[in-house]
Amino acid sequence: MRRDAGRSVLAVTRRVRGGPRELPVSNPPLAYARLETERLLLRWFTLDDIDAYNELGTNPQLIRYVGNQPFASLAVARETLVAAPLKDYATYGYGRFACVWKQTGQVIGFCGPKFLPDTGDVDLGYRFLPNFWGMGLATEAGLAAVDYARHQLGLGRLVAWVHPDNVASARVLAKLGFAFERRTTVADIPDIEFDFYAKRLDG
Repeated sequence: MRRDAGRSVLAVTRRVRGGPRELPVSNPPLAYARLETERLLLRWFTLDDIDAYNELGTNPQLIRYVGNQPFASLAVARETLVAAPLKDYATYGYGRFACVWKQTGQVIGFCGPKFLPDTGDVDLGYRFLPNFWGMGLATEAGLAAVDYARHQLGLGRLVAWVHPDNVASARVLAKLGFAFERRTTVADIPDIEFDFYAKRLDG
């Protein structure tokens, strides 16, 4: 999530009449997003974060409820880092932030909006290393990410999918003002039903 040097990228969204779909529109770039909370720095991922990104995608406690297979190797993690957050920054101007623990400079998780081209939704996701659970960090980062989505990206709606057994994650969404809408499946994980939440940002 670092892009202190290099081109900045901006995404502007356009709302479609009669529906919640958000369309990313390429425009002159906006300054690289960098958010700060009391305890966290939220910045873009870079390839230098590969070890932390790999841990976030292989730790069994972290992927237990998301339906993902762990990265098979560090090389696969790097490919995913390039194909997911780094590509999202370049394509849409936003994506998951790396969450840095200010005290040490360690990347301890991720949080932020991600555009889903298959549905037109913008998903809010978050994940933190187990040693940092129970400290309110997902809520802290989530509040900053929601504010960023509303005021800097101009989004009208955020959504989130949570495994029904992931009570802690659902509790975070409630604190962020998301409302449960329905139970549903997602295209790439058809054998698991997730709870679908949404939050309006333009009301």
